[in-house]
Amino acid sequence: MSDPPPNIFRQEALDHQRAQEAGPKGEVLRLSRRWLDWSYRLMVAALLAFLLFGSIFRVNEYASGPAVVRARGRIELTAPVAGTVSSVEVSPGQRVSSGEVLVRFYTSQQAGELARIDREIELQLIKALRDPRDEQARRALPPLHAQRQLAESQLEERLVRAPQDGVVSDLRIRPGMHLLAGEGVLALITGEARFSVVALLPGEHLPLLKAGMPLRLELSGHRYAYQTISIERVGDEVVGPSEARRFLGPEMGDALSLSGPLVLVEASVPGETFRSGGKSLPFHDGLLGRADVAVYSTTLIHSLLPWARAVLEDERR
Repeated sequence: MSDPPPNIFRQEALDHQRAQEAGPKGEVLRLSRRWLDWSYRLMVAALLAFLLFGSIFRVNEYASGPAVVRARGRIELTAPVAGTVSSVEVSPGQRVSSGEVLVRFYTSQQAGELARIDREIELQLIKALRDPRDEQARRALPPLHAQRQLAESQLEERLVRAPQDGVVSDLRIRPGMHLLAGEGVLALITGEARFSVVALLPGEHLPLLKAGMPLRLELSGHRYAYQTISIERVGDEVVGPSEARRFLGPEMGDALSLSGPLVLVEASVPGETFRSGGKSLPFHDGLLGRADVAVYSTTLIHSLLPWARAVLEDERR
């Protein structure tokens, strides 16, 4: 007869198992019906409160985009011809009169040509006075006068004059700079200082944007310093980033990162200053910010459950 197989469990483990089996047995979990009733009522009350709050509280959908503060009555002056700046006769903030010279370009070639023509005119006049019968000298004078007028106009083209009274702003050149024809020289602010905001909003919101709607402006570097102003004009069509930059001008178009279809919105800024950090600060041309316009308002329930809004609109139809 063979020996029984040895026990594979340790004696300590067997003793622990026997102690567990001899201990008290577990019972079924018993819940009080009172707590169940209160929990059910609380859940129903919370659901009703949410439905009531969600049907009353409204949320807005915003059209948002970059914005630029522009000075009204601003005239951009450009280089009339290609050339090198000889001198800048004004400084930023200086008030100038109509016709005043602001910038001079080098004119040595034009001035030399004008001096040559003047000497030729003087020579022909002397000949005509010495011999009144000298028809050649008389016939030479009219073409020389025409050449002189042309030389004077070319000399005048190398001057940038103020087209009207104003204040110099955004001076971008210095002596020695070479400019091409049409490149910006400076800006002239005419009349009283007035400012407007040009906002570039997503083009898909064009049908929802109207004149008179409030626009909230937050200026860069002045967080939570909001300005609520009224829209004056909405662009007639959607434009691309290149056209928007052309509208803003070369001095501001490159400062903004633009993409996608855009609609241009303009609004007036009341006053010349804004409040930030408890201080009154002046507006200035080129100040950047962000514009937000509430284009759609709906209840919280419809915002969280878009399908509910679609069902409601189908029933109304």
